[in-house]
Parts: sequence; structure tokens; C-alpha cells
Amino acid sequence: MYMRLFKCFLFWLAGCFFSPAVFSQTDSCQLRISLLTCSPGEELYSLFGHSAIRVVDNLAHTDIVYNYGTFEFDEDFYYNFVLGGDRLQYYLSVSGFRDFMYEYQVFNRSVIEQNLALNCEEKQRLYAALQRNATDAHKYYRYDFLFDNCSTRIRDITEANGAPGILFGNILPPDAPSFRNLIHEYLDKGGQYWSKLGIDLLLGSRMDRKVKNEEAMFLPDYLMKGFDSAHINNQPAVATKNTILQASVIPAGSRSWIQPGITALLLLLVIFSLRYLRSPKIAAALNAFDHVFFFALGAIGCLLLFMWFGTDHALCANNYNLLWAFPLHLPVALMPFRKNRFTRLYFGSFCVFYLFLIFAWALLPQGMNPAFLPIVALAGIRSYERFSKTGTSKKGIYEGKHAGN
Repeated sequence: MYMRLFKCFLFWLAGCFFSPAVFSQTDSCQLRISLLTCSPGEELYSLFGHSAIRVVDNLAHTDIVYNYGTFEFDEDFYYNFVLGGDRLQYYLSVSGFRDFMYEYQVFNRSVIEQNLALNCEEKQRLYAALQRNATDAHKYYRYDFLFDNCSTRIRDITEANGAPGILFGNILPPDAPSFRNLIHEYLDKGGQYWSKLGIDLLLGSRMDRKVKNEEAMFLPDYLMKGFDSAHINNQPAVATKNTILQASVIPAGSRSWIQPGITALLLLLVIFSLRYLRSPKIAAALNAFDHVFFFALGAIGCLLLFMWFGTDHALCANNYNLLWAFPLHLPVALMPFRKNRFTRLYFGSFCVFYLFLIFAWALLPQGMNPAFLPIVALAGIRSYERFSKTGTSKKGIYEGKHAGN
């Protein structure tokens, strides 16, 4: 009887001493830190989603969001965006949680919250790092879409300050995709086929490297998957996960058939068909088309060279689209297509080259947009026409009985 009472007293005494200690370790900091993942929007700039960090301080009664995806839109923004490098500055902004959520309510975008399973010391360390990053001296950074953006910054600051021992699980399939594959996934889902064409045109072969596991977290959805798979000291890194804003389902509208591949194929068929119509007017029209067409190919090639060597966008380097968008086409198209040795040799060489390029298309070390293939075929056909006409007419290319195309 007395022994049982003595044991109960010991348990009560242990509770008095140890319970406050446990409480002080877990809850005394009164902080809750979570990752916010926002679903993609309809516009290109929001198509890949967004990430931010929410910090709730119950002691100070604050609820704020740290957002690394902020930039100043002024009259020089597009100029700085094109040149890239140090000119393209993003920064960490701080806003109230309600203000942050208002934008996503207006644009009908979902927000998922993952509460991070950090102890008090880790929360305080991460919170202090975020506050330091938000000061004027540290908030600006050189933006890089793949390697330094609103998602990678969250991954890095959490790994360096909040949870140095965090281990991310594998979030990629056995056959790892390339950076281009991942971006295409979002562009196709959003129906941004013309934007996809522009991205495939400007970004070179570096986009076709296989993505490593943590590199995939440049996309907000993959950052969320990364934290879902992560562990800190053999414990899940995410304590709870909730959808705090659910977008209403909007029926998908019918997508336009005016897509790059169809447009390019129709152009090829129309121009190829017109060459069989023996008419001086059509011959003159095709002659004018050749000037415009090869001028456009040359102008695109000059743009690609500028993006490669004239800007700080490393992803624009090693662009194999220069094989078909040849810069020298531009000055040649500005000259009359006269019968001379240079014109015949120039277009004859490109006729053979474009034929070779079509057969080697699938072997190129860069993912080429399918819409470019009809353009290459058309360039080869028109190169052949220019080559053949410079060798048959004595008075000029489109004169007399050789006027047909």
C-alpha cells in the first residue's frame, strides 16, 4: 500500500519537473513555419506556379509571408530581362498573409501549405535568416529561372539554416527528364504552344541535360514533392499538409487549332503547291516570298547569335537552331537573286545541307520543336528552286518561258 503511494508520488514529481522542460523545447518559441505552394496561373509568367514561406509568430501576433519572386516592373524591365545577368534583379519581399492570399483568391489559384517539422532552435535560426535576407543589403539577388529563383531560394535557405541535416528523397522517375521536358510539361498543360515555340527557339542545348533530383525543385510543384519526401533526423520534414485555398474548377475551353506545327505545315503545303502553277504573277509572288522567307530566317539567326554572345543568358548558348536559321541568309535575301556563280553555289549548298539536316533531325543533341521541321523542309525546297532557276534562265530567273515555279 505505502509502496504504491510512493510510486505515484514519484510519477507526479517527475511530471512536475519534466513536463515544463518538454513544453519549453517544442513550443516556447511560439513559431510556425510552413511552405506555401501556389498552383499555376493562366498567364505565361504564372504558368509554373509559385513558392513562398509563411511564418506565424504567436508571441508577436504576426502572420507574414516571405516571397523571393518579387521584381520591380519599370520602363527598363524588358531591356534588363533580355540582357539578363546582374541587370535582372529579383528580391525578397515581406507581406501579410492575408494580402498575399488575396491575389490567389482573385485569380482563382489554389494554395497548399506544408507545416515544417522543425524544432524550436531550427525555427528560430530559419526565421532569423529570413529576416536578414529581407534587409535592403541582402534582399536582392541575380535571378536565374533554373538555378536561382523563388523555389530554389527556399530550398537553399531551409537546408542551410533551418534543417542542415535534411535529406530529400527521390522525386524523379527512373528515366530522369531534361529541363526542357519539365518546362514542356507545364507549357503543354497550359496550352501555351506559341510560347513553347519561342522558348524552344531561344534556349539552346543546355536545356536538354538530364535533371538531378534537387535541381527539379526549381519548379514549385517539385519543391513541394521534395519536402513531402524529405526527412530531418529520420523524421518526416512535413508535419502536416493542407489545402488552404481551393480554386474552383473551371471547364477547359476549346483550344485553337492555330498552332505552330499546323501553321508551319500549311505554309509548306501552300508554297509547295504554288510552284506547279505556271503563272507570271505566281512566279513573281514566289520570288517575293523567297526574299521575305530567307530574310526572316537570317534575322532569326542574328537574334540567336545575339542571345548567345550579346547577353548573359547562359541557357541561350549552344543553340542548334542556328543550323537552319542561318544568319547569312539575311544579307543574301536583300540582294537580287541574279544568275551568277555565288547564288547558284549558295543555294545549291543549302539545298543539300537542309536535306541532310532533315535526316539528322532526331540525332541532334538539342530538343527541336516539331514545328521547325516543316520550315526546314520549306527552306530546302526553296533553296532547290533558287539553285535550279539560276542555272536555266539566260535573261533572268523569272523571265520568258522559264517563269514558272
